[in-house]
Amino acid sequence: MSDTGTIDMIHEDQLPGHESALEPKPDWEPLYPGSGRLEGKVALVTGADSGIGRAVAALYAREGADIAILYLCEHDDAAETKAIVEAEGRKAITIAGDLGDKAFCDRAVAETVEKLGGIDILVNNAGEQHPDKDITDITEEQLKRTFQTNIFSMFFLTQAVRPHLKKGAAIVNCTSITMYQGSKELLDYSSTKGAITAFTRSLSENLVGEGIRVNAVAPGPIWTPLNPFGGSSPEKMEHFGEDTPMGRPGQPNEVAPSFLFLACEDSRYMSGQVLHPNGGTIVGG
Repeated sequence: MSDTGTIDMIHEDQLPGHESALEPKPDWEPLYPGSGRLEGKVALVTGADSGIGRAVAALYAREGADIAILYLCEHDDAAETKAIVEAEGRKAITIAGDLGDKAFCDRAVAETVEKLGGIDILVNNAGEQHPDKDITDITEEQLKRTFQTNIFSMFFLTQAVRPHLKKGAAIVNCTSITMYQGSKELLDYSSTKGAITAFTRSLSENLVGEGIRVNAVAPGPIWTPLNPFGGSSPEKMEHFGEDTPMGRPGQPNEVAPSFLFLACEDSRYMSGQVLHPNGGTIVGG
């Protein structure tokens, strides 16, 4: 389902949340003029309606890429991201649907190839999280839903995109600092992020011989709709990001450059690696 279509989704909370309703607004604007590092490329970015995904879409567009914006059901946010990409002089399409559904992933890739002419970069960024203080509070439905959105979707999209990727293509996955530190209130989410890191390293080994690079980004606490709209407990939100060495949460446009670096030729000798824009927290790996 795409553009003005609608989708009915049921969640245990307000996720994924609307950036248009978030105050203060996250900073998504690219920090520097473009230099053509993605000129003529097509990027499919999941969760590109808001947060890190919007910042990545904006930066990729500034660097010359056309963008397929995949998102769940926040049509107002997606329309804003589309306008941002078009303001950079690039093409953009919006495609709404459930990334945990393989059939939707297949359709979204087919639509991207049809309308934008191919796919050179896949950014697996979309995710969801639900705080629970006790493991017994995690319902079977929530557990399956979190894994569907966060890791199954990466398999589904990569399977669909693989026939279209040529030598020089790049895949960038979004893992998390929680994969390295753990998170006592995000047991299922952290587990999916561990899976994503293992998926990144294994897929890199699988594709590097074909000239396709696979890397990941592991953000720390970033000011996006994910946490304020139910992704973190109210107590945690009171001091969100204050425990980083820099003493504050990051902004999406402080994370997007890592996604750009891993997508362009600047990182041509890197695959299977993870970058850590996390406010100075030192982690292993």
